Amino acid sequence: TFSVHPIFFHPNTNMSTKIRKAAGAEPDEFEASVAQELLNLEMTSSDLKSSLSDLYITAAKEVECAGGRKAIILYVPYKLRKSFNKIQQRLVRELEKKYSGRQVLIIAQRTILGKNYSRSQASQGVRPRSRTLTAVHEAILDDIVYPTEITGKRTRCKLDGKRILKVYLDSKDQANVEGRIDTFADVYTKLTNKQVTFVFN
Repeated sequence: TFSVHPIFFHPNTNMSTKIRKAAGAEPDEFEASVAQELLNLEMTSSDLKSSLSDLYITAAKEVECAGGRKAIILYVPYKLRKSFNKIQQRLVRELEKKYSGRQVLIIAQRTILGKNYSRSQASQGVRPRSRTLTAVHEAILDDIVYPTEITGKRTRCKLDGKRILKVYLDSKDQANVEGRIDTFADVYTKLTNKQVTFVFN
């Protein structure tokens, strides 16, 4: 006799529970595939099931990196950032098995408020520092290298006027992270248009 696995009758077995795009937009094909993988992990991984049940992403995209490498960026709601952090290493490991050869990065969705914010929103007070361009770029950097700690930063100016941000990472994670720093740098540059190099301190 043939029996259907009970997970197909679970009320949340629709991948749309794992992605909620702004303004109710429909996910593209790649985003739908990532959402489906998250749902599959929720259904089948005893290690991740309870943690993933209330989590979802807001977007996913695949980016080309130097040397033919590819990375997958998962954007998550800022309010769920810490919940994702708790399972991030296990979740990334499982997703990288599914998307062989791609490195997975999880970045919180943040809104940058322009310098005109305080003038146009006078009744709401001054622009929060966490929403400035500089603060958001710093936060993206923290997300990219998580859970590795940044121990220092230095900006170097080249002769042509270009600035390069040199980021020092905690050396205790070197063995685990060293193979990923080129991808970290490429993704940060694509997201912020700023050049960065990583070294271990």
